[in-house]
Amino acid sequence: MQAWATEMLERRKPLDLVLPLKGNASTKSGRFEREQLTPLERLRTGVQLATEAVKAVSRTAMEALRESAQFVGLIGDDLELVDPFSHLEAPIWSEKPPAELLRLAYTYCEELTRREAGNFYHSFKYLPEDKRQAMCAVYAFCRRADDIADGDWSDRFPGSLGEMDPEAKAYREALEQHQVAETVLDEEAYLNKITQLFFFRKKLSSCYNEAWSTDPVFLALKDTVQRFTIPRLVFDDLISGMEDDLYQNRYRTFDDLYVYCYRVASVVGLMCIEIYGYEDPKARKYAESWGIFMQLTNVLRDVGEDIHRDRVYLPSEELEANSLEPTEFVDGRVVLNTSWEPYCHHYAKRARTYLEEARQLLPLLPRETRYSPAAMIAFYDKILKQIERSQGDVFTQRIRLNKAQKISLAAAVYLRHRFLPRFLDPVWGALARVGVLPSV
Repeated sequence: MQAWATEMLERRKPLDLVLPLKGNASTKSGRFEREQLTPLERLRTGVQLATEAVKAVSRTAMEALRESAQFVGLIGDDLELVDPFSHLEAPIWSEKPPAELLRLAYTYCEELTRREAGNFYHSFKYLPEDKRQAMCAVYAFCRRADDIADGDWSDRFPGSLGEMDPEAKAYREALEQHQVAETVLDEEAYLNKITQLFFFRKKLSSCYNEAWSTDPVFLALKDTVQRFTIPRLVFDDLISGMEDDLYQNRYRTFDDLYVYCYRVASVVGLMCIEIYGYEDPKARKYAESWGIFMQLTNVLRDVGEDIHRDRVYLPSEELEANSLEPTEFVDGRVVLNTSWEPYCHHYAKRARTYLEEARQLLPLLPRETRYSPAAMIAFYDKILKQIERSQGDVFTQRIRLNKAQKISLAAAVYLRHRFLPRFLDPVWGALARVGVLPSV
């Protein structure tokens, strides 16, 4: 076990599919750069929502919405969140929508975040208003993409022909040529999800051209990416991660898992730091590690749930090396396997190498925004500790923080990162190591 543990804890390796963030990332023009796009990347980033190819909302409809925006409700009779623009028959506005509608779009994103992500929302709500709204727009984008790929969300794209749309079909066929495996879903579910993700990309393109989407998430997101100069690459990479889930439900090596974690989590960190603000380019490297840590924690916490969806994200070569069989995950029998707890311990130890890098991000951010990532890091660190304390039993219980834990952690984070002078950080760190103060 000892030799394998050393090998398991090996740091990240250079990967062609991820942004090279090993201290040499460029901040030129506030954008991330790649030397050359692969054919698959060109396919994905080439999806555009052309204004001349769709029917636009008329000026009359714009004026009517301008006058009635204050009466448009976001909560339905069943208390479900309602898209305030769902009655519109076109995917884009004919001109930039008025400020009232933009505010409504941001309100929609904030309510979505509050409902779907209590932990994240509590880490956003003390940010300056413009940054809080932007973070909610980014979260709403990520949430909806995940709901399409991993849930039963039915996205809206007015005017499309769905699975029969020629553009969607051509994109799907081109994408399949680059895949090394068939879809892991049944045909009906696969066609539904890959088509929705295609149109999700098309709506993303409206954030980077002259169009304005009638989807409140993308309306708010366009304003966010313009104000904070967030490059499209990170959003495209996240959708690519969702597409990966349609073709892959097992990961052979840690490098394979790392690419997935990068696409669905590290890119979110890279979006967030553009909103938080930073000057030192090392912030990108640490933001990447922040996402890897959080996603590795998610993977371990959700092993029991994922197996019931026929998904195993833990690298199969590591499981084999420890005589662990995914079939044992189904009913939790793996907790009786003497190798499972040691594996969880070493898995957590490796995850914490990324945690330590993530914490190095915090001093590089302005004090007014530092609380937000610090709170998320503290929440996930606590979850990982609880998994270890439960001896890796993520099968008979859902590891989560209770309200008292969230409040106490949030208060400690707020105190340290908003008010504590920098020169007292070593004192806090020393007391945290002996258990007097929380590690935040």
